[in-house]
Amino acid sequence: MLTDVRFAVLAPTAAGVTSDADWMAGFAAHVEALGFESLVVVEHPVVVRGYDEAYPYDASGRMDLPDDCVLPDPLELLAFLAARTTTLGLATGVLLLPVHHPVVLAKRLATLDALSGGRVRACVGVGWMREELEACGVDVATRGRRADEQLAAIRALWSAPDDGANFSGRYFRFRRAVSRPRPVQPGGVPLHVGGHSEAAARRAGRLGDGLQPLGVRGEELASLVATMRAEAERAGRDPDALELTLGHHASRVDRDRAGRLAEQGADRIVLATTPTPDLAAACAELTACAERLGLEPPS
Repeated sequence: MLTDVRFAVLAPTAAGVTSDADWMAGFAAHVEALGFESLVVVEHPVVVRGYDEAYPYDASGRMDLPDDCVLPDPLELLAFLAARTTTLGLATGVLLLPVHHPVVLAKRLATLDALSGGRVRACVGVGWMREELEACGVDVATRGRRADEQLAAIRALWSAPDDGANFSGRYFRFRRAVSRPRPVQPGGVPLHVGGHSEAAARRAGRLGDGLQPLGVRGEELASLVATMRAEAERAGRDPDALELTLGHHASRVDRDRAGRLAEQGADRIVLATTPTPDLAAACAELTACAERLGLEPPS
């Protein structure tokens, strides 16, 4: 039912404003005041000019961000926004898992969760821009297998007994490793898997808390959800505990359209906004969106 769907807002990266402290603080405060669940930020450590790899979510093969777009570190940005908000969820979408060592990432996510009072959600993926991953020293051919180990290693650190975590994989290993603080949220920071592939759906079922499939709909979406659920069952996990996050545009979504996404299983809808450096215009778009959806400000 639509009453169970949560609505998140994607930070307007293409507007080039996400490293403007005053702009982002004002935007996040407005998102929170309107009753949206969370604010989502993206990650690109670098963009390689003239990249040859095709962007899989647009027919042009090019992403909608210019090569020189301002792209602050997502966790640093969320830490800043945590201090400027009170109840707003703080999410990544998508954090590039291959460029992060799992031991360091576990500490960063847990610290952010602890300091924000348990408001963090991490959607992670393996990345699509080969040149970007290679610039970060990532072996692109092994990034999927490494991602499986990374998710398992992070969870091992968060759930370790007092004498520390032991983990032995092909790419990562440690013994008696103690990582504090732990996340505030029971079970750790929710780790969702972003992507449009069967591999992403299987990873979400085995190791994730949900799936955020990008650029898919209809039968393709249904197939990915079925794959996630089947993989969860094979792993002895409850498929009903896994969330599905879909996307729409803030200027076009209404209760009917959101309801159709809910019928496809959406637990959360991430809303993109029209890129503009005009904070008043950006806030007005969200105000109108919240009114159409019938959102209520947090009490």
